[in-house]
Amino acid sequence: MTAIPNISRPMPVTGHYRRSSARLRLIEPAPRTVVFAAARELSPAHEAARRLVNIAAALLGLVLAAPIMLLVAIAVKVTSPGPIIYSQVRVGQDRRRRTGRAGTPRRANDLGGRPFRIYKFRTMRADAEKASGAVWASQNDPRLSPIGGFLRKYRLDELPQLLNVLKGDMNIVGPRPERPSIFQQLSQSIPQYEARQLVKPGITGLAQVSQQYDQCLDDVRNKLRYDLEYLRQQSLWADMQIMVKTVPVVLLRKGGW
Repeated sequence: MTAIPNISRPMPVTGHYRRSSARLRLIEPAPRTVVFAAARELSPAHEAARRLVNIAAALLGLVLAAPIMLLVAIAVKVTSPGPIIYSQVRVGQDRRRRTGRAGTPRRANDLGGRPFRIYKFRTMRADAEKASGAVWASQNDPRLSPIGGFLRKYRLDELPQLLNVLKGDMNIVGPRPERPSIFQQLSQSIPQYEARQLVKPGITGLAQVSQQYDQCLDDVRNKLRYDLEYLRQQSLWADMQIMVKTVPVVLLRKGGW
């Protein structure tokens, strides 16, 4: 397995990372280079435009995907007992840390970001976590429903998250949101992991189009480098590039995921 550079010690950022966001390259961050200093600040106008684009993209996606979502819902229902839609608490954006109020009194149970419920088509048995609890899914997970593997392969289970985008819990592009219990474990094990919460989580992202499913800590460390690079270069143009890159990754299985 390829060695993962130590990202816990600050190092100078090379000129490779001083490119403007308009020239964002969807490539692996340079080895032995820390890609995170702080999330790029966007103007209120830029943020507003970004929100409008996310709403428009989510609405368009729901309209275009409606026939597919209907077929998936029927397939989920007839192939295994249980609900069609699976709802799960995930950790969202940490607005207090982003606004510099990390030292202010926090809620009694701080999860690392604003919790929200994510929506997905169910891909596992209804009792999948009864014995195991919250664990990572594996490529050939025995808990998968008869069509669960197919839905995951083509990311069809993620389509209901367009509703999360409309609600404002997520963006189309951003770091993938994690479950609270797993987020706490990863934050304690991986330096700078909690920095991902400076932006809204996303359905797709630079890490998702660059790497496959997480199966171990090394995978998470590697994806973190992509997420931190995205934070540094985030922009509406960068989001558009990642959205375009997502299409062949999902449909043609080229690249990540």
